[in-house]
Amino acid sequence: MNNTKEAIELLEVKLKELLSKYEFLQEENKILFQDNSRLLHLVAEKEQQLVIKEQEYKLLKIAKTINGSSENTKDTKLKINALIREIDNCVKLLST
Repeated sequence: MNNTKEAIELLEVKLKELLSKYEFLQEENKILFQDNSRLLHLVAEKEQQLVIKEQEYKLLKIAKTINGSSENTKDTKLKINALIREIDNCVKLLST
């Protein structure tokens, strides 16, 4: 009878420990999900900022090229030719 009582008490102790660990893990999981959500939001913001900065960079590069700095003369001519071809294509499409 004594062995059975000890086994039950041991089982109760282990069950309490298990429940305690389960509650701790649930709370930790909740915190990790919140952190994950916050980080995903932050990554999305950074990606959007990156896209904006890349567009700004392209515009700045075009502006510098069109400005006609002496070191970018070749690039300027290539850009102007590309723009002219694009305009010609648009005119052709509008004509048809």
